[in-house]
Amino acid sequence: MKTSYKIALALLATIIAFGAFFAYLTTVKMPLLDPSGLIAIKEKKLIVVATILMMIVVVPVFTMMIYFAIKYREGNKAEYKPDYHHSFLAESVWWGVPFVITTILATIAWTSSHQLNPYKPLVSSKKTLTIQVVALDWKWLFIYPEQNIATINLMQFPEKTPIRLEITADAPMNSFWIPDLSGQIYGMPGMATQLHLIADKKGSYRGSSAQINGTGFAGMVFEAKATSEDDFDLWINKVKQSKNALNQNTYKELLKPSQYDPVKYFSLDDDHLFIEIVNKYNNPKV
Repeated sequence: MKTSYKIALALLATIIAFGAFFAYLTTVKMPLLDPSGLIAIKEKKLIVVATILMMIVVVPVFTMMIYFAIKYREGNKAEYKPDYHHSFLAESVWWGVPFVITTILATIAWTSSHQLNPYKPLVSSKKTLTIQVVALDWKWLFIYPEQNIATINLMQFPEKTPIRLEITADAPMNSFWIPDLSGQIYGMPGMATQLHLIADKKGSYRGSSAQINGTGFAGMVFEAKATSEDDFDLWINKVKQSKNALNQNTYKELLKPSQYDPVKYFSLDDDHLFIEIVNKYNNPKV
């Protein structure tokens, strides 16, 4: 096969591959590239900018690799320069360009790390809603301390309202993640981490564990549901009417490992339950 045909075939294969990739992106919803919350949108922009900057190096390198492989392949009469050893222009490019890109990326990383700090409260005219999250084996417990309710595998909240999550684990270390709304953050026994997020619109979003944690990992998912304020208030009243009360006794039952748990509602009897969960690892009984 002639060289021109090989090159044309390689280009055609590349075009088909990129076409299939972009077709996939347009037909399949990817939360990371189609977020629904302020924090996730800013994180998406950060990913896009960083990728474009890195492509400035990646694309020329792979292009030159293909060019050199073709030009200096066996049998091709390429020009041979045994005395060539230095080019100020070439060295300026392969040292200068990466240096500039690295400096820009470092600056962006520094500023965005402060801007997107998960502990940083979101500025809003609406009152922040606090939800306490406990990672169990293999389910999620959500406690609403101000509303005196709790749920299993369902986190509901009003749209366009800042949410302050306090996250811990009463099981091996875990990772809390709602790709549509924010990045992930770890929940660890004996401490409480924070994550602030907001949903720009009503919707149902998938939340999950972002860290492999044993047999029930695949089923450790939950629904993050953003509704109107009126629907949220109605939901709160519905949960308060639950016959299940969350206290130390019922919590001990929840601690038992289980898989693919359905959504459950509880009225909250112990206002200090979350603090007690965190502190029991700091002050263990001998």
